[in-house]
Amino acid sequence: MTRARKPLRSAAWFGKLDKDGFAHRSWMKTQGLPHHLFDGRPVIGICNTFSELTPCNAHFRELAEHVKRGVYEAGGFPLEFPVMSLGESNLRPTAMLFRNLAAMDVEESIRGNPIDGVVLLAGCDKTTPSLLMGAASCDLPAIMVSGGPMLNGRFRNETIGSGTVVWKFSEDVRAGDMRLDDFLEAEASMSRSAGSCMTMGTASTMASMAEALGVTLPTNAAIPAVDARRSVLAHMSGRRIVGMVREDLRLSRILTRKAFENAIRVNAAIGGSTNAVIHLLAIAGRIGVDLSLDDWDRIGGDVPCLVNLMPSGKYLMEDFYYAGGLPQVMNELGNMLHRDAPTVSGRAVGDNIAGAVCYNREVIFPADRPFKPQGGVAVLRGNLAPNGAIIKPSAATPALMKHRGRAVVFEDIEHYKARVDDPALDIDETCVMVLKNCGPKGYPGMAEVGNMGLPAKILRKGVRDMVRISDARMSGTAYGTVVLHVAPEAAAGGPLALVRDGDMIELDVAARRLHLDASAAELKRRMAAWTPPVPAMASGYQALYVDRVLQADRGCDFDFLVGMRGAAVPRESH
Repeated sequence: MTRARKPLRSAAWFGKLDKDGFAHRSWMKTQGLPHHLFDGRPVIGICNTFSELTPCNAHFRELAEHVKRGVYEAGGFPLEFPVMSLGESNLRPTAMLFRNLAAMDVEESIRGNPIDGVVLLAGCDKTTPSLLMGAASCDLPAIMVSGGPMLNGRFRNETIGSGTVVWKFSEDVRAGDMRLDDFLEAEASMSRSAGSCMTMGTASTMASMAEALGVTLPTNAAIPAVDARRSVLAHMSGRRIVGMVREDLRLSRILTRKAFENAIRVNAAIGGSTNAVIHLLAIAGRIGVDLSLDDWDRIGGDVPCLVNLMPSGKYLMEDFYYAGGLPQVMNELGNMLHRDAPTVSGRAVGDNIAGAVCYNREVIFPADRPFKPQGGVAVLRGNLAPNGAIIKPSAATPALMKHRGRAVVFEDIEHYKARVDDPALDIDETCVMVLKNCGPKGYPGMAEVGNMGLPAKILRKGVRDMVRISDARMSGTAYGTVVLHVAPEAAAGGPLALVRDGDMIELDVAARRLHLDASAAELKRRMAAWTPPVPAMASGYQALYVDRVLQADRGCDFDFLVGMRGAAVPRESH
């Protein structure tokens, strides 16, 4: 017996033969659209984060055209719409401040329009999670197409990685080891094609997370932006979303607990960005999957790093694709993954990755001989981080993973900038640098300032790493022994707010411990004298953000956005 096909959602707009249907169709026809496109075929929204202010996504106009070809070919009706675009390199005070705003834009744009399924075009760091968060809250059939990484950077016959060399070269300039003219020449050498960062930074990590979650077609994560195969992937994704609508294959059937567990393990295997922790927690909260900070350690803590990519290693995303890409890494993980988890391809994870081959063992290592023994995120707790903090062991200095040092405290980012290179600063390489008031409420928006540059006088000694602790985030392209996402944050009255110069701090990653050497009574006394910082903006979006944002251990979503609201719109617009 054939199952009756579910009526298309768009029919409530375009399928009526009354005044309302007339209005909906007629105004659409101003674009030269023929009547047969309104004959009951699936309407596919193309959610486009194109912006010339978001360099990673500046090629999305062309990418959208390839999606449309696929939609038309499969008998669908593609309609492109813009949503807020978040450019990591330009947007102040930080793109993370606006991730939730963009997610609101995506959710309401999908729900309020005649859309049966949606293709999500994402690239730069925050566009991937914001689109997935918004789409998850609507729970329509959705598929993601990432914009792809740039080609490898090349500077004077040296391969250089976006972001990672910025931190390295800037430290070299401050230490007197690199001329400013050379530093400026490296700019064009680093970014020489369309696409997102070609290191395993947050953009590439989140593209990998999307593939690991099963919301993209296989190979999505690593195809270079300018490779013709990226356009083919966009075309095939356009074809596939039409099939997903006809199958009613919604995100809630893809974004299951198994999918998130797979993504956590894949993040460890690729040496992925710490930013993935916050974003996956937020996406899980939208779709209704119970995911916690501790799951990151429990599920991914023992997964080895298999991928030799900057910032943890040597190679770049272009090399990763040629070596076999994410399907090969997932195949190497074997039974560590839920191979029966469904994906947007219509096949299970195991079917998608079966037969994947590695073409370069210097880039993708086998699971029994990994690149690094631990690739996951370590979750730290103690009286300095009661609700948790994280560190990325694969990017840290092994000798500093167990360390006790004297705190040198920076009350906020301005204090850090004013103080860090002061010759009178009482600091040496054994100290622990502490940065406060850079969390979700404190910055606001939890900026990527956690990987504080070291004091110039330390750099001149040849030292390139120290223990650093903050409630901020770190760029996925960065590296070092950096403790991040301390929760509760300082601006919310967390213990980090109470740290003073000279306090002793203990870090023990193996024991998952982060401890401030101060008695409970002393901390209580300091708290009594503490006053919260005054937000820079007392009204507008920033005021809403500070008032309603959740802490890092809960994904930094707004408290009122958690959960799935569906796509139903009960009332007409006229």
